[in-house]
Amino acid sequence: MARFDMSSAECGALGAVASGAVYLQLGLMYSIGRSVPVDRVTAHKWFNLAAREGVADAARMRRELSLEMTSDEIADAQRAARQHLATAH
Repeated sequence: MARFDMSSAECGALGAVASGAVYLQLGLMYSIGRSVPVDRVTAHKWFNLAAREGVADAARMRRELSLEMTSDEIADAQRAARQHLATAH
C-alpha cells in the first residue's frame, strides 16, 4: 500500500488526490495523534470515507475505533462523513 506523509491534516492535497488511501492516512493521523491531536470522531470519519472507497483495513480500523466511542460520537462522525461527501463533490 502506498504511504502518504502529510505535514498537516486536510491539507490542499485532498482536493487533488482524494482517495481511499489518503482517507486511510488521515484516519490514522487522527486516531494516533500523528501531527494532530487525537480525535476519535474525525478519525472515524476518515476511516468511514476510506472504507467507502473499498479500503478493507479502514473498515476494520473504524470498527475497532468504534468500540472506544459513544453512540453520540459515532453519530457525529457519520454526520461529518456525509457532510464531507456533500461538499467535496
